[in-house]
Amino acid sequence: MSPTVADVVAVAEALWPSSGAEAWDAPGLLAGDPTSGVSRIHLAVDAVLDTADEALSTNADLLLVHHPLLLRGVTSVAEDRYKGAVVSRLIRGNCALLAAHTNADVVETGTSAVFAAALGLSSVRPITAGTTPDRGIGRVGRLTEPTTLGRLARQLGELLPATAGGIRVSGEYDRVVSTVALCGGAGDSLLREPAVLRSDVYITSDLRHHPASESRENARVAGGPALIDVSHWASEWLWLTVAAEQLREALPDLDVTVSDLRTDPWDFVVVQ
Repeated sequence: MSPTVADVVAVAEALWPSSGAEAWDAPGLLAGDPTSGVSRIHLAVDAVLDTADEALSTNADLLLVHHPLLLRGVTSVAEDRYKGAVVSRLIRGNCALLAAHTNADVVETGTSAVFAAALGLSSVRPITAGTTPDRGIGRVGRLTEPTTLGRLARQLGELLPATAGGIRVSGEYDRVVSTVALCGGAGDSLLREPAVLRSDVYITSDLRHHPASESRENARVAGGPALIDVSHWASEWLWLTVAAEQLREALPDLDVTVSDLRTDPWDFVVVQ
């Protein structure tokens, strides 16, 4: 007999315990019958119309995403609205929807840990510790050998899937960097963390004007990291391959696929 949706949820709970999620988060099973059988799982960062259609086109029985579709309160799932349209398409296609969000950020093989491993960082530890020394938000570590800020930014351009927004950098191109702090996804809430302030560079996404400006100016006065801003989607997409392999090991009878659709929201930029 094939595993059920409930079996997949149990494996996800073992890999990414819901106890590790932030209080404001909403991971877990978002749609689907727990008793339904599963033969194929499809992974994506976002539950959007394109990834829902892709999951259905591959005959997936379950779409596992990083970002919970119903994170913010909703009062309608009418199909003339994006969230309702996604949920309805998946339900009609007998495809369950499961999310692993901040609970998948904090574990030893979570989003930031995978990002740090892809950069080849050593002596890696969380920026903010969680329930164990190896669990927590973000990661900080050392490059195998010092490089310049510009070379590191170019390395990120080769490592991450391309997006319209590219990679933005605050700091001198030739600045030497050895210690790297990073947080996959939006991470400006960590700008004042001691581990970030002690680093040579902080890599994250969605840096807003005022927090980035304040960090830059504080660094001029009292020292602090250079900043690299990358695509939110791209920084977390790296995790999907690792998550897929973990699911294959736990559920060897299932077919597990990873979406390579770009769900970064920006289509093009105008360079002035």
